[in-house]
Amino acid sequence: MIKHYLFASIAAAFLNVHSFAQGNQKELAQNILNNPAFDTVQTRAIKLLSGFSAGTSYNEVWIRDFNTFIDGSLKAHSKEEVKQMLLMFFKIQGDDGNIVDGVVETKKANVGYNYRHSDLLPGWEAHKNTVETDQESSLVQAVRKYIDVTGDVSILNEQIGGKPVISRLEAALNYIMKDRWSAKYGLVTGATTIDWGDVQPETGWGVAINQKTKWAIDIYDNAMFATALHDFMHFKPKGYKSSRDWATVATKLKSNVRKYLWDAKAQKYIPHLYLNGSPFSKGFKENEILYTGGSVCAILAGFNTIAEILEINRQMLAAAAKEPHATIGMTVYPPYPKEEFPNMAPFNYQNGGDWTWFGGRMTEALLKYGLAQQAYDDLIPMIDRTLKNKGFFEFYNVKTGAPSGSGSFRGEAGVLYDAVNQLKQWAAKHQ
Repeated sequence: MIKHYLFASIAAAFLNVHSFAQGNQKELAQNILNNPAFDTVQTRAIKLLSGFSAGTSYNEVWIRDFNTFIDGSLKAHSKEEVKQMLLMFFKIQGDDGNIVDGVVETKKANVGYNYRHSDLLPGWEAHKNTVETDQESSLVQAVRKYIDVTGDVSILNEQIGGKPVISRLEAALNYIMKDRWSAKYGLVTGATTIDWGDVQPETGWGVAINQKTKWAIDIYDNAMFATALHDFMHFKPKGYKSSRDWATVATKLKSNVRKYLWDAKAQKYIPHLYLNGSPFSKGFKENEILYTGGSVCAILAGFNTIAEILEINRQMLAAAAKEPHATIGMTVYPPYPKEEFPNMAPFNYQNGGDWTWFGGRMTEALLKYGLAQQAYDDLIPMIDRTLKNKGFFEFYNVKTGAPSGSGSFRGEAGVLYDAVNQLKQWAAKHQ
């Protein structure tokens, strides 16, 4: 039965792509190039990206956010300004190679984080969310994006505290291999969170490892690390001698993702592989939950076939169709019940909130495999919502459609700017 299903899926994928290539490419290209909404969104995005903090509700510059608006920032700022902001994360890097979540001016450091200081970065503080494992990967990816846009490889030779940036980048990767690695499974570890989220289930200060922490493996952390590995190998200077065979690490990582995290029968990624027990009740069927953001990152990391990508996209659209105001950016579906995840109510924030910040990345994921029509169709509802609400909001309520969180969220602005750019580039080649 499974073989028959996979054959049918592959056949359908081929027919879909072949038919589209034969008849609709020019029409779609014209629709993209002639859509004024795309230009409006990009213009507004560049205006918002005049700053570097996550948004109007945040003083901090988060690397996981900054990584998603590098391209837009380089339209709003000089390359030197963007470069110096990236270098700040190296100036306050841990001795073990770890990278902080965010940096903030000392006078604005007023949240309950355990702040870090560095003589290399006077007047600034930094904090690290210890339940998540995406900071190191995000910085490596951000440097790749900066180099791709500017061509400025000199950033790799910048000396920070007597160490070149390229060495510090490798130290960040090695930190994950040493401190956030399961030798048993050959995969990246982190605390139990929702998909790409950074909050633990139990009540209290949910962003820090504590005695309640349940260690787990998820697709988001591993997809981000895989992408970072490929980025590092891409920009690594020819004469630089690596401390590890990163190509082999990347190959084994993909193999282990497929072995332990991909559910071939359900054609989806399981939420978690637990290392020291689950925080949820025995009767709770967590594996039935669809993780959208991590799935998008997995596609970007090259973990899936075209047939699987089409099925992932179908499942995301099917989940969104169950709520009146949802897009594929809906974090998870169904959300975790309150009794299972006391730290975050259902359909709120990362527990079923709708984030264009991740949904918009599906555009690049689909275009990488020639699925332009699907990329366009998925993006349009997010573009329309942004224009309707006259701003880039952090997330949306799928029941009411109401925008929530930061009113000027640069992550959404950056992702939409990139998504439109990617569609326009495709259209220019196929008009």
